[in-house]
Amino acid sequence: MRLEKTNNLKIKTMITIQNLKKTYGTATVLNIENLEIKKGETFGLVGNNGAGKTTLFSLVLDLIQPTTGFVSVDGIKVNESEAWKNKVSAFIDETFLIGYLTPEEYFYFIGELRGQNKASVDEFLKQFHDLFNGEIVNSGKYVRDLSKGNQKKVGIVGSLIGKPEIIILDEPFANLDPSTQIKLKNMIRDFANENGVTFLISSHDLSHTTEVCNRIVVVNKGLVVQDIQTTPETLRDLEKYFEDQVNSGKQEVISEETSI
Repeated sequence: MRLEKTNNLKIKTMITIQNLKKTYGTATVLNIENLEIKKGETFGLVGNNGAGKTTLFSLVLDLIQPTTGFVSVDGIKVNESEAWKNKVSAFIDETFLIGYLTPEEYFYFIGELRGQNKASVDEFLKQFHDLFNGEIVNSGKYVRDLSKGNQKKVGIVGSLIGKPEIIILDEPFANLDPSTQIKLKNMIRDFANENGVTFLISSHDLSHTTEVCNRIVVVNKGLVVQDIQTTPETLRDLEKYFEDQVNSGKQEVISEETSI
């Protein structure tokens, strides 16, 4: 476990990625030489489809094995031990949910896994009354029967139960109405600032990502191409980067057509 001293404060490194590569046959889908994520960082991961974002999250969560290299959580290599699992929580997509449970049963199930009794879970859920908007708890519905947006709320709130130190969210703003997106951004900021939670957030929405994340990494074809500390200019810079990617692609097509 590495500690970095900044302004007389020691900031713990929560995630270390070293010489991490994932290949399928002859195709390399991810190749990251070194990446460190600090405690309390809200880390945004952006890139086009196929850039390697989901692969990276899957490797961090030990859902797939690396071809080379490793990911460590708080100094523990994720593919060599399970001791890191009580520090990390995630909601990637609806497959993380249990459709035949009610939302309450799902929250209690997650709570039990993380050492929380029902009373503790009930108390924890009270702070999400506005987010749930009367449509989730005591709705009489199973998780599978909720709207996509409400399923997303269940998954995200479930990932917060049990005081995890690291929370991984893939496309957390998708399928949510504007009011809920604002509530979610405020919630992420509060958990990061007040509880020192480290967030890893992947999103196609550059605006939301720059608003909520204090650091953003851009991946392209499995490589880290930008690592940015968020500033007021970051959104404009990211938009320009992806616009340049579009224009570059058009130029390649023109060149190919010309050469035919």
